[in-house]
Amino acid sequence: MAHTLDQAVRTAGYYPALATTVLRSAIGAENVRGHFVHAETTFDDREVRRHMTALVITETRLLRLHMDDGAGLGGQESGREASATVETTALTAIRNTAMTHVIHDPEAFTEGDLPNELVLAVGGSVHSRLDLEPATCGDQSCEADHGYTGTLTSDDILVRVSVIADGEDTVRALQDFSSVLQGAIGARL
Repeated sequence: MAHTLDQAVRTAGYYPALATTVLRSAIGAENVRGHFVHAETTFDDREVRRHMTALVITETRLLRLHMDDGAGLGGQESGREASATVETTALTAIRNTAMTHVIHDPEAFTEGDLPNELVLAVGGSVHSRLDLEPATCGDQSCEADHGYTGTLTSDDILVRVSVIADGEDTVRALQDFSSVLQGAIGARL
């Protein structure tokens, strides 16, 4: 695993031994062409939860590691757990990427300034979501079974960072990662 990826995982500080082990297993013998690691903490009324996403580009694949806190056995605080899931997408299966740049004061923006927020979406990921509901014919009194209607939606990879929440270095890192990803999938088209 590339030294800089290993360092980024350690810097994120979210169970680095677990994240490194899972990433090394997924990367195997391939070379790392680019990576982006994003740790995030969320708060609700009772607890703090941590998440981490690591995106890794190899010669042939885009890997997405997502790690979450869990409640542990029996929901006891002393029995915390974490889950780590790796999604693998062949670079040839990626259909599109979109990078949204959000600028809070566009009149003051000059060439070379960082955007306030970046959102990277990658289409062609592993999962899809199917939302079904009973179909109707429009007649309120009709009791016939019209089957189901629904939508199939791809669950794209989505990463959002901001200068305020994540810092300038993280925004730059996502910009750099996006450039490497776009180059990698462009070379495969």
